[in-house]
Amino acid sequence: MSSLWRVADVVSSSLETETSRTIGLRVDGLTGNLAGQHIDIRLTADDGYTAVRSYSVATAGMDEIMEITVDELANGEVSPYLVRDLALGDQLEIRGPVGGWFVWRPTNMNPVQLIAGGSGIVPLMSMIRAHEASENPSPFRLLYSLKSPEAGFYREELLMLSRESPKLTVDYVYTRKAPPDWKTAPKRLTAEVLLASILSADPAPDTFICGQTVFVETVAEWLVQAGYPAASIKTERFGGTGGTQ
Repeated sequence: MSSLWRVADVVSSSLETETSRTIGLRVDGLTGNLAGQHIDIRLTADDGYTAVRSYSVATAGMDEIMEITVDELANGEVSPYLVRDLALGDQLEIRGPVGGWFVWRPTNMNPVQLIAGGSGIVPLMSMIRAHEASENPSPFRLLYSLKSPEAGFYREELLMLSRESPKLTVDYVYTRKAPPDWKTAPKRLTAEVLLASILSADPAPDTFICGQTVFVETVAEWLVQAGYPAASIKTERFGGTGGTQ
């Protein structure tokens, strides 16, 4: 982890949804991050005013390029610029990667349950990618709660992994709009649906939950009530609709 502010070059950029963008950053001398870590980004206006926001890193390992996925907040100070105006070749001030608690390491052989609400998928995608790239055979299972199919991040990659990876199971819950051939009508996640869509408490999986504050706190409470050890549940939350941003 670095506490210093560094200059990052924007080397890639692609839309994830109508309101979100994945941005690739490269910093001289900085290679890689732990799965689940985040970076801070600082923007400075012409009058000297600064705004700092935290964004989860979607990549993991020793890659020279770190990717973040930013979801635009309607009244945000930072996210609209990153999603709408940032261009290839631009530079950003960043600090990090940061974090050592909400992380997954390839040496961890426990089964893992990931639970994401909306853009909370970003640090969990970092864990999925790190797991796929490792020789760790432990099972991973992802439950992804979305307002609609169009709101999902990393759709093609998750579809490919759900079909081809022997180490990953992917489940979805749609709260407002479901795909045309979906077996159930869209509705909010319930404790019953949750428990039917995740690894059981018996193997005591390491559980990572990320999303809006109410979502995270509610899911964590349901898990504890169902007998999942509180010590095995790690959470990361945000107050708006933009990931840990």
